[in-house]
Amino acid sequence: MQELYPFKFKPINKDKIWGGQKLKKLLNKEFSPLPNCGESWEISGVQDEISVVANGFLEGNNLEELIEIYMGELVGEKVYEKFGVEFPLLIKFIDANDDLSIQVHPDDEMSKERHNAFGKTEMWYVLQADEGSELIAGFNQEVDQKKYLEHLEKNTLMEILNTEKVKAGDVFFMPAGRVHAIGKGIVVAEIQQTSDVTYRIYDYNRKDDKGNTRELHTDLALDAIDYTFEKEYRTHYHTHKNQSSELVSCPYFTTNMIELTHSIEKDYNDLDSFIIYMCLEGNYAISWGEDKAMEVSKGETILVPASIENFILVPKDGQKVKMLEVFVK
Repeated sequence: MQELYPFKFKPINKDKIWGGQKLKKLLNKEFSPLPNCGESWEISGVQDEISVVANGFLEGNNLEELIEIYMGELVGEKVYEKFGVEFPLLIKFIDANDDLSIQVHPDDEMSKERHNAFGKTEMWYVLQADEGSELIAGFNQEVDQKKYLEHLEKNTLMEILNTEKVKAGDVFFMPAGRVHAIGKGIVVAEIQQTSDVTYRIYDYNRKDDKGNTRELHTDLALDAIDYTFEKEYRTHYHTHKNQSSELVSCPYFTTNMIELTHSIEKDYNDLDSFIIYMCLEGNYAISWGEDKAMEVSKGETILVPASIENFILVPKDGQKVKMLEVFVK
């Protein structure tokens, strides 16, 4: 059997009523048929939306087929034991040209019971934000279910939600249960559990071109919402050049930032997980094994199999490179 190598996948582009054109400009994404591309799914194991390999001898195979054949060699033994052929993460770029609906996601237990699915804990790394752009994360005061319902019924929900002005580089962790929404003018990289279960709780009373409002999931959301008030919702972090700097670590994923100014060697003998790199800035090469190398451009996402435990990341032509590094501990 031929040895595994770092995979690139064909992005799955999503035309959204709130989408725009920034993914083309910022990340070199090509999707000319889509006038409002809201999402580029970089790596997906979501059923009926499974990523297809775009490079190497396994080109044309989808991610589930790869896991069926290579199992722990691809995703890591512990990951395979827990998730089987279902890839545990969904990796996206999102362009919010308009406000997204306010929503909440159930946790694993509730999702399994109601939808036979995993819950949805996620995080956002802000790539670009127009001046004055805001997002919603949690509540701005102590709230219980009764108070929440009162505001929902009076159409004053915004009064109790926490809004945050954002800029490039901001990080927000959204555990299942936290009410949230990406605001107009913001582009994010999103790392989340493999789940498409979303409860929409408010959509600004918007109507589509036929005069219909979007479906809300008020009753389902009530028990899913975590009403806890937090003093701080933004994630604070520090980066160190040419090494992995942790942004978020939770049971579902760990996300690091790497800012490359020169070549670095990575040793992941002790990790037992696939590694994902989302290239946000610059171009680089990854080299592994004996004389094997692959170039990666801004906007591209790669999956390094668990079996490749040692490799080198090399910025091209002295460029500054920024990338997100994601794996399961």
